[in-house]
Amino acid sequence: MFNLAIVGATGMVGRKFIDILAERNFPIKEIYLFASKKSAGSTINFKNKDIIVEELKEDNIKSKHIDIALFSAGGDISLKFAPLFADHGAVVIDNSSAWRMDPTVPLVVPEVNPEDIKWNKGIIANPNCSTIQAVVALKPVYDKFGIKRIIYSTYQAVSGAGVQGIKDLENGYKGDIPKKFTKQISGNLLPHIDVFLENGYTKEEMKMIEETKKIFHDENLKITATTVRVPVYYGHSESINLELESSFEIEDLKESFKGFPGITLMDDIDNLQYPTPLECEGKDDVFIGRIRRDFSIENGVNLWVVADNIRKGAALNAIQIAELLIKK
Repeated sequence: MFNLAIVGATGMVGRKFIDILAERNFPIKEIYLFASKKSAGSTINFKNKDIIVEELKEDNIKSKHIDIALFSAGGDISLKFAPLFADHGAVVIDNSSAWRMDPTVPLVVPEVNPEDIKWNKGIIANPNCSTIQAVVALKPVYDKFGIKRIIYSTYQAVSGAGVQGIKDLENGYKGDIPKKFTKQISGNLLPHIDVFLENGYTKEEMKMIEETKKIFHDENLKITATTVRVPVYYGHSESINLELESSFEIEDLKESFKGFPGITLMDDIDNLQYPTPLECEGKDDVFIGRIRRDFSIENGVNLWVVADNIRKGAALNAIQIAELLIKK
């Protein structure tokens, strides 16, 4: 049994942590919930017991023995408090972007690179939500056929921007001015996730590019990305175009997905079977469909990949990392 802390417990991902820990019967001895001073004193139910939320501050951390800490409270909080938890003996699994590209911190998706947790020094990074589902889909392809080039085009739900993103979607239909997004998202598409960088890409696009290379330990991968916010509540969708290293048959490609952990193949166009965000909401797996050859290049293929961004794209992946830790 393990003592576990959740930092950012009152947020969207924090509450999903709590739900999934209960569902998966994670071996918890004591659970500690941390949030801002504003949320301290409130209670959250975990397995029919009300747990008091504590203020995230050093004294409240030092007074406890914590084995694993799940973080989802933003990059600034992670930079300040993750080393503090680690110094006091916890392994931090961080859902922010703060540590992802730090060369001393493993960036882990359990279905893809579980072995990387071995070299953690007290902090393990959870990848970006859109990256997680992409690399799960790409892993069996990468291993069997090799990948030369990746073109990511994403269609990302408003929940990826938190509660305020959902509010912007709902309030926009009432004519309200957006507070989270730069333009109205209701009935609209925004090719703009996170800030624009000097190279013309957004930070979200560069996250997908750099995180994919790090997870596969392959700096030679050629990758480009366009990430788009869409008026969907939950579930990121991705069109992934690949140029493979070797020749392939579509049926062999489909076979590589069947039975691979964390993947559900939903690809039967004769019966209109292909994944959509609504169908994938609340599900653990990454769903793959619309598998077809790209005739414009040699060894080209198109995939359609959908997953619940709050579940597999954030909370579940972090908890799967914690499960790997306790096994090892």
